[in-house]
Amino acid sequence: MPDSKSCDGLVLGLEGTAWNLSAALFGDDLIALHSSPYVPPKGGIHPREAAQHHASMMKEVVSRVLTEPERVRAVAFSQGPGLGPSLRTVATAARALSIALGVPLVGVNHCVAHVEIGRWATGFRDPIVLYASGANTQVLGYLNGRYRIFGETLDIGLGNALDKFARSHDLQHPGGPIIERFARQGSYIELPYTVKGMDLAFSGLVSAAQESTAPLEDVCFSLQETAFAMCVEVTERALAHAGKDEVLLVGGVGANARLQEMLRIMCEERGATFAVPERTFLGDNGAMIAYTGKVMLEHGATLPLRDSQIRPGYRADEVEVTWREEEPGEVFAVGPHEGGVARGAEAVVEVRNEEVVKRRTSKRYRNPALDRRLIMERTRAEARLIAHARRAGVPTPVIRDITKDTIVMERVRGDVLKYVTTPETIRLAGETVGRLHEAGIVHGDLTTSNMIVRDGRCVLIDFGLASTSSEVEDRGVDLRVFFQTLESTTENAGELKRAFVEGYAGTFSGAGEVLPREHEVELRGRYL
Repeated sequence: MPDSKSCDGLVLGLEGTAWNLSAALFGDDLIALHSSPYVPPKGGIHPREAAQHHASMMKEVVSRVLTEPERVRAVAFSQGPGLGPSLRTVATAARALSIALGVPLVGVNHCVAHVEIGRWATGFRDPIVLYASGANTQVLGYLNGRYRIFGETLDIGLGNALDKFARSHDLQHPGGPIIERFARQGSYIELPYTVKGMDLAFSGLVSAAQESTAPLEDVCFSLQETAFAMCVEVTERALAHAGKDEVLLVGGVGANARLQEMLRIMCEERGATFAVPERTFLGDNGAMIAYTGKVMLEHGATLPLRDSQIRPGYRADEVEVTWREEEPGEVFAVGPHEGGVARGAEAVVEVRNEEVVKRRTSKRYRNPALDRRLIMERTRAEARLIAHARRAGVPTPVIRDITKDTIVMERVRGDVLKYVTTPETIRLAGETVGRLHEAGIVHGDLTTSNMIVRDGRCVLIDFGLASTSSEVEDRGVDLRVFFQTLESTTENAGELKRAFVEGYAGTFSGAGEVLPREHEVELRGRYL
């Protein structure tokens, strides 16, 4: 068997997680690529029919690229996430080829492959990544050996949301490109906008769009404007929280020109660099599997046949990224701590001697009507809920003045939790969130950037996405946002989560219901 460190030969990559069967050869560059997409006669993807298509076309697709089998040094395949029947078909073919060619197998995570081919194609080193495809919508960033998920959809992927709307209007699959064409002739109408901290949800938006009686062009325009603004907002939050300066767009939905434009505008406003790979590498393709398999092979990450079972729920943050182990991918401080002006994801904060002035700024990437609506709604709600929480015994700043886009409040001196994450400080955070939930309020943006440790207490700030709710589901999502922040920015997330739970259960009587629901919400954030 060849030395896994050798890069003289080629890697054969097989992709077939869902609708597209694709094979590629990668050496120092892409050598060959051939695909055979499954196109359903009506409706969405049928898993068994997709698998049957892959099986019937496998020989032709592989033979089109495998012209020099003696040069192949490994066979890489999409191990997951994806549709079980499709994954099994591709895995079976990969095993057979591995045995026939006498070369090792490499099991590749489909989501990570999108990121890696994007980094290769654009030259980006350490970006925040918006990965938007049919079944997946995630915002990722690299930290200490893994791709951490800063935020993700809580229900369906962006591409599936667009396809679902398209099917309801008898539009051809895939629906995204057709919606994009209709949107060019449309005008804005109001639709639901659902961002929960670093996470988002599309089901309510799609349902409202399906039920709308407005002209189809207007509905398509507004569906795009709303869904894409949600994605860009979460990406900007991750960019601000992590302090990185590159944004990469990958996945099939990334071909949409309006989504690219919105991300480019956001990056320009923040002084970050934006890139998107050429269209060949955006949708599901064998090149991304072959390339990622190549870098994994060079770092010894091969897979014994006995361990080559498919993984339909394989998350990106489960992958040990050994090929980047010498890069920390730091999350670092941005903005002043002791006075001055700091820019967060949605507001400019001026820290004065005794007070803080928080002004929500207009976002050029958002539709103007949507932008005005969000600024006004969030400013009013934030002031109201800060006062409500304070009356309930939750440590919050004292509000001194409010206008349509600005809140003036007491300056809270102390340490931002993001920079002092110890079990003790996180336990204090749990106590504070428990009191907040006991008062019937969910914060909506529970990250370590929005808590300040002062005099043995944890003060909650930034109630811009807060709401009143006593629903177990909403409280579970609140905790998921916080835990996801710990997982994406710390090395001892398990220990810190246990400390938070101890504090939370000590101040909130309903913790026994909410904690299991948080776990359910976590499980939903998988391949759907």
